[in-house]
Amino acid sequence: MKTTNPMAALFGKSPFKPIQAHMRVVMACVSEVPALFQALVDGDQAKLETQKNLIFEKEQAADEIKNQLRGQLPKSLLMPVDRRDLLDVLAMQDSIADTAQDIAGLLLERKMDVPEGMSEPLMTMVTRCVDTCSQADKIIAELDELVEIGFRGREASKVEEMVDALNKIEDETDEMGMQLARSLFAQEDSMSPVSVMFWYQLIQWIGDLADYAEKVGDRLRLLLAR
Repeated sequence: MKTTNPMAALFGKSPFKPIQAHMRVVMACVSEVPALFQALVDGDQAKLETQKNLIFEKEQAADEIKNQLRGQLPKSLLMPVDRRDLLDVLAMQDSIADTAQDIAGLLLERKMDVPEGMSEPLMTMVTRCVDTCSQADKIIAELDELVEIGFRGREASKVEEMVDALNKIEDETDEMGMQLARSLFAQEDSMSPVSVMFWYQLIQWIGDLADYAEKVGDRLRLLLAR
């Protein structure tokens, strides 16, 4: 009898398939973030709300996959991967979507005017942080190939190089975040302390998108080392 549970169908092929499916939805969620910030820069409240709703919907879809995966992941895997390692990867992926949701929620709950001179570097940082998530998505997409060759050989070397590239992009976002923070603090005398606090938190959360993406890559690197 064929199953009607899509998650069960994924497990029928490989325990890695749901991890990849989750990451694809996470990537779909975070891909909405640049348009969210463009709406903020443009002062387009209707578009801002539309993007917020899209992000919330896709974050919820990612949560549904995560919850099913946690409940159905076999206690014992006949593969060179510990169950706890897969759950760790899942947690890092989920943190990306959670952070996108936090960002969208803040931008709708509080009116955030972009400080003078910060629009362009803000959009550059947002785009680059999403690039790190995209790179993590590409790395997770290689899981099937890694399993087939036992996490060794040419495919493993390819993934190592992809993780190195991810780390370099994340380093760029760190520098962008520091520059944005310096620009913010240079204007703090003309802003309310509460606005400075919220903007600093927002810059941190944007950077967290890249940080969690980097951690996804780092977890894959640990799998290769074991």
